Amino acid sequence: MKRARRAAPGPLPVLGLLLLGALPGLWTVLLRREAAALPEPRPPAGQPPGRWGWGRSPAARGESGGGGGQKTFRTLLAVPAAATGREERDGEERLAVTDSPPPAETASPVERGIFWSRELEEQVPPGFAAEEAAAWLSAARAARVASLERGGCGRSSNRLARLSDGSRACVRYGINPEQIQGEALSYHLAGVLGMQERLPPMALALVEARGRQWEPVREELRGSHWAEGAVVSLTRWVDNLTAVVAPAPWGDEPGAGRRLQPLSAGELVGLPPSQLVELVQWSDLILFDYLTANFDRLVSNLFSLQWDPRVMRRATSNLLRGPDGGLVFMDNEAGLVHGYRLLAMWDPYNEPLLRSVCVFREGTARRVAELHRRRSAAAELRRRYRAREPLWARLGFLSERQAELLQARVDFVHRHIAHCRAQ
Repeated sequence: MKRARRAAPGPLPVLGLLLLGALPGLWTVLLRREAAALPEPRPPAGQPPGRWGWGRSPAARGESGGGGGQKTFRTLLAVPAAATGREERDGEERLAVTDSPPPAETASPVERGIFWSRELEEQVPPGFAAEEAAAWLSAARAARVASLERGGCGRSSNRLARLSDGSRACVRYGINPEQIQGEALSYHLAGVLGMQERLPPMALALVEARGRQWEPVREELRGSHWAEGAVVSLTRWVDNLTAVVAPAPWGDEPGAGRRLQPLSAGELVGLPPSQLVELVQWSDLILFDYLTANFDRLVSNLFSLQWDPRVMRRATSNLLRGPDGGLVFMDNEAGLVHGYRLLAMWDPYNEPLLRSVCVFREGTARRVAELHRRRSAAAELRRRYRAREPLWARLGFLSERQAELLQARVDFVHRHIAHCRAQ
């Protein structure tokens, strides 16, 4: 018998097998055509194009798509809005990065090379506002002294007074009258320079045991050993003040043999805003202390370096900080009159300290320039002092020689500012 042969497959089954093998490819093509027909996604209403990744390529969104993709997101963050363009490629909107340099992360604290920026000056605590100070001075002159207490106001001869209006004041009795005169003149020179808000309000008072103002504390006056008819200063008491340590470059001074490094714009990069705000106030303080030749603050610390190498890391004399961070320039009785007598001793410290500052408040520099141009430092101080202090004649004003010294120091500060500008 012959074995029956198996029939060969017909054409239809073969065609079916071919179609089955082609289905995956056809399905992929259909999906691609469907995706191409879908509308391009739009950003949410109100969102600008290009934000939160809308309308950006994977590289622009910082997605890794090969070599170099990991740093594209940081690069994009550094590009300012004005430096980005838009281009169309294959129907997709992309960000085009121009060659403009990336901006600084924060605004510069210095303008035009030597002036603190306006934005930074606006952050400085306001201190003692002029209206508030005037109101306190008027009330203090009219009030009676209700009590006198020892302690809290410096020398043992000083007293803490409680006034009849409820406020308190430090009553300073100078070792000699020129200290009280220096306190008063320094206060009003700060007004001429536009920095009086950093000094607590100060008025002069005449000690008269039988007078209306002092009658309630007649017995305390006997124990104070104050001379009848002496002129004292009343300085507004301020609560919650804390000590201040000098910041760099002054606080880092390791010894008297090393020069102070200048505070310039290049030294300020990366400093936190709170430290910059304090440095704005320090620049005024150092300029002010040079003009008044005040040796009883940072200068005395510099002098003490010769036997105490860590003194710059301790509290600065006669400088305190308010609760809002504002510096308070206290106890200025060493300024002007007393300080001018001792220039030969203290200027070797005061002058390098001034040279260590090359950034200034623009308003302070402008006032110094005006006093230099008009040669009117003593005249402006006299006018303000006589207009605002009823007892000015009891202590008098600067001598002719002291007035000349004040103008010479104003001129020196002006030249120093010009030198900083030229660098």
